[in-house]
Amino acid sequence: MNSTRGRLTKDGIRIYEPKDFVCMAKAGHVAATILDEIAPHIFVGQTTGEIDRIITGMVIAHGAKSATIGYKGYQHASCISVNHVVCHGIPADKRIKEGDILNIDVTVILDGWFGDTSRMYVAGKLARRSERLIQVTHDALFKGISAVKPGNTFGDIGNAIQTYVEEHRMSVVKDFCGHGLGQVFHAPPNVLHYGRPGTGPVLEEGMFFTIEPMVNLGRPETKVLADDWTAVTRDKSLSAQFEHSVGVTSQGFEIFTLSPTDTFHPTYK
Repeated sequence: MNSTRGRLTKDGIRIYEPKDFVCMAKAGHVAATILDEIAPHIFVGQTTGEIDRIITGMVIAHGAKSATIGYKGYQHASCISVNHVVCHGIPADKRIKEGDILNIDVTVILDGWFGDTSRMYVAGKLARRSERLIQVTHDALFKGISAVKPGNTFGDIGNAIQTYVEEHRMSVVKDFCGHGLGQVFHAPPNVLHYGRPGTGPVLEEGMFFTIEPMVNLGRPETKVLADDWTAVTRDKSLSAQFEHSVGVTSQGFEIFTLSPTDTFHPTYK
């Protein structure tokens, strides 16, 4: 669906209306609720294919549609990226092992609006290096979100994330980025997770976009496998990602995809 709501900036970024925040919050709430509800189904021995099957049913149960089934030929309601898979991992029959970390990314369409979010999960006992990676990635996301307010730039968001990650001797993936969304899945701008302060388009009230940093324990380089979807770290180091959909408000930001049960971080217990 191509939106005609609001106006476009000179950079092609759509400015949505105040009432549209309500629509985005409803779509984001469904996506976040699904990620809350899937947590008990992640355990050692489970398959990513079964997790996706359950998610597919949840999307329908919540009265939404999957944005990813049929998108450019993709046939699943989620992307599930395990260990050194950076993003776009395809659900399959492979079983989850003790200590595996995985990102689950879900996008739903509710009444024509897109809710997009992802978070990390852990199977079994969490290794110390995995715990550090997950924590830094989680905190980097919120460093980026804290830079969202009118008058700041997208470079401010990227710089906040990159600076924090590199202070912890990890690397930010540069091959993939966040994106605008609303009544479309992907739209301007590209939201880079690195950059220089004061560069890029200026943030304005009414912009909607995702922030979704991917952080590697090793080097930042990635490669896409022969399936044309799965992206992995070139050095096979662990990777983690968290994603929220946000809107720019007059004073700062609104997060549309907050966990209803406050279980966004995998070690909430």
